[in-house]
This record gives sequence, C-alpha cells and structure tokens, in this order.
Amino acid sequence: MKRYFHFDEYHTNLKTELVAGMTTFLSAAYILAVIPNMLAQAGMDTNATFVTTAIITALASILMGWFANFPLVLGPGIGTAALFTFNVVPSVGSWQAGLAIIFMSGLIFMLISLTGLRKVIVNAIPEQLKFAITVGIGCFIVFIGLKNSGIIVGHSSNLVSFGHFNQPQVLLAIIGIFITLVLLARKTPLAIFWGMISTAILGLVMGFCGIKGMPHFPEQWKWSFQLQNVGSFLTGFQQLGHNVPNIILLVFSFLFIDFFDTAGTLTATVTRLKDCSDAKERSTDRALLVDSAATVAGSSMGMTSITTLVESASGIEVGGRTGITAITAGCLFLSSLFISPLIQALITPAVTTPALVAVGLLMCRDLEKIQWSELRCYVSAMMTILSIILSFSIGNGIAVGFLTYTLMSVATHRTKELHPIVWVLDVLFVAYFYFII
Repeated sequence: MKRYFHFDEYHTNLKTELVAGMTTFLSAAYILAVIPNMLAQAGMDTNATFVTTAIITALASILMGWFANFPLVLGPGIGTAALFTFNVVPSVGSWQAGLAIIFMSGLIFMLISLTGLRKVIVNAIPEQLKFAITVGIGCFIVFIGLKNSGIIVGHSSNLVSFGHFNQPQVLLAIIGIFITLVLLARKTPLAIFWGMISTAILGLVMGFCGIKGMPHFPEQWKWSFQLQNVGSFLTGFQQLGHNVPNIILLVFSFLFIDFFDTAGTLTATVTRLKDCSDAKERSTDRALLVDSAATVAGSSMGMTSITTLVESASGIEVGGRTGITAITAGCLFLSSLFISPLIQALITPAVTTPALVAVGLLMCRDLEKIQWSELRCYVSAMMTILSIILSFSIGNGIAVGFLTYTLMSVATHRTKELHPIVWVLDVLFVAYFYFII
C-alpha cells in the first residue's frame, strides 16, 4: 500500500489518510440530505435518490483514489442539481428527459477529456486566475457553510443578512466555528476534524438537555435500497421531442457549468496539494478522466452531474495527500446506506459548518500570491472572487475572470502573454452569457 499510493513520496501515512478521509466524508455528508430533497422537487423519489447519491459518490470517489491516487471526493454538485431541478426539468417536461440531457453532456465531457483538450484548457488558465479561483472557492465554501446553518439567511431588501442568533442550531454552529478556529490557532493536529467532533458532542449534550433541533441518535432505524431510476435516461430520450435548438442549448449549459465548476475545484484543490507537499508535480490526466466518466455513470443510474466536491479541501487540510483519503471517504459513503438514519440525525448543518468555514478561510491564504501591485492581476482576481460568491457559481466566476483578464491585457498591450485557448474560451463565455444567462 505504501508503494502503490506513494506514502513516502507524499510525506504521509495510513493514519493521517484515514482521518483525512473521515473528515472529508463528514464535511460532505450533507449532500445525502440536500440532493434527494432538491431532486424531489423535480418529481424524483427521495429514497431512490438517496441510495443513488450514496452509491455513485462512493464508487466515483473510490475510483478516483485507486486509479488516479488523488485525495478528491466526487459526488452530485448542488449547483448542477439546482439547474436540473429548476431549469432543465421544467423546460423538457420530465426528470427522465433531464437525465438524457445530462447523459449527452457527460459523453461530450468524457470525449473532451479523452482527447486531452480538457487538460489543455485547464493548463491555459493564467496563474493569477488560478490563485483567484482558489480564494473564490474558499469564500464560496465559507458562504455555503454559513448559509446551511442559518447564520446567513435570505433577506427581502438586503438580499442576505444574519439569521437569528438565538436559534439553537445557529448558536451551535457559531460555537463550533470558535472551537475550530481556536484549535487551528493553537496548531492542534487534525484541528478541523476535532472541531467537527466537538461540535457534534456538544450538540448531543444540548439535545439531552431538551433543546430541539440538535444532533441526536435516531429513534427508529429504517433502510431502503431502491434503485428504480437506473436506466431512466433511456426513456428520457423518447420524451425530448424535436426541439433540437433547445436541446443543444441545455446540453451546452450543463457542459459549460460542469466543465468549469470541476476545472475550478480541481485547480484549487491541486494548488492546495502543491502548497502542502514537497512531492513532485502530479499528473491530472487520470483525475480528469475519472471525473468525466462519473457524470456518464451517474446519469445512467439516475443522478445529476457528478463533480469534484469542494469539501475535498477539508481532507487535504488535515493531511490527506493520496487516494486512500478518497477511498476512505467513498467507503464511508457506501456504509451510509446501512447507517443512514444515524447520519441524518447526527451530521446536521450546524456540525458541518465549522469545517466548511475553517477550510474556506484556509484556502483564502492564496490572497498573498496575487500580484496586488499590478492592476490587471488584482482587478481580474477580485472580479473572479466576487462573481463566484455573488452568482453562487464557480463556472460563472471563472468566465467573468477570463473576460476581465483578457480585457485588462488588451488595455495594457500584453495580449502576447495570453494562451490562444483563452481567446476561444472568451468567445464561448460571451455566447454563454448572451444566450443562456
């Protein structure tokens, strides 16, 4: 195992990798509740989507760890699940037809990866934008954590505002954040992991004291292993109709968002790996191939697009460097089929918020790498960061960052520094914003 996963080369050991995998799982486990509830609004069965979410996340993550040796966990993306539920399904008339759209975009995605074009595009991202994407995703993770726990809520006039701090789950999340930050400040080993465990234990104590809405042990254990959505995309092809322009537009929308969301997340997590390890440069070829193949497999099983989860950064921050981290998290997702009542009762948003906030803040360390003395760099960086947060989309942020970087390069007569791929992407970004957004 040490030789296959290169423990010595990446300066890690089995214990660290196992804890990193557990941390990633705990940070990302909320998708087991969020994804099925969201897809239920598209007419899909909640129990079936829970099982599918657990299985496809487990298999894709294990494959990423074994085949690519990356500590990255794959699973259904919340952004693409929302696009599927609220845009695609109403447009095509059924969730089966929506899965057919995802299947087609996944096949194109896989072909792009096999031809090597995807790697060329990822490598064409200017270095300063890579740092900005990392910071933007970090801020995005913080925002997701605060939103999930109710610390940040929607507001009719201000768009967003603080929630009610007198609510027990909000207080638990805030206390958990303070505990985790203190542990980080004191350089406690595995601070993020222990912060989550401490928050869960505190929540159990508060629950025993009669406070509602806290983590608790389930009163009933009920399992369901339904997989009736497998192959539903095939019937979806028959329901797409003959509106070819609309179908092409929807396929392109999914392809665009999936491609750049994944590219941004992969770029950010690999950047963190480089910062955390003295190991040699890693090849992302296999990681890119696994990621694209997972979307095709996911749609075949009745799931929306599969992407690299940003929560993978939590495992990296506690020391995860190899595929064992992803395999461990994958096995835990698989085991969630048998302990789903316990997971849904214990791993509440308040428990995951401290980890998401801590990881996001740590990713923001790349702010120091941005060349703030150069107008082109800091303007495009800030536009990237703000666009990721305000549009709630990594893909949109990357698009805005590219266009801003190109504009500033033209204005400062530095276009020779731009990769030819950048110009092609700029055209696609403009078309995306004009015809789709």
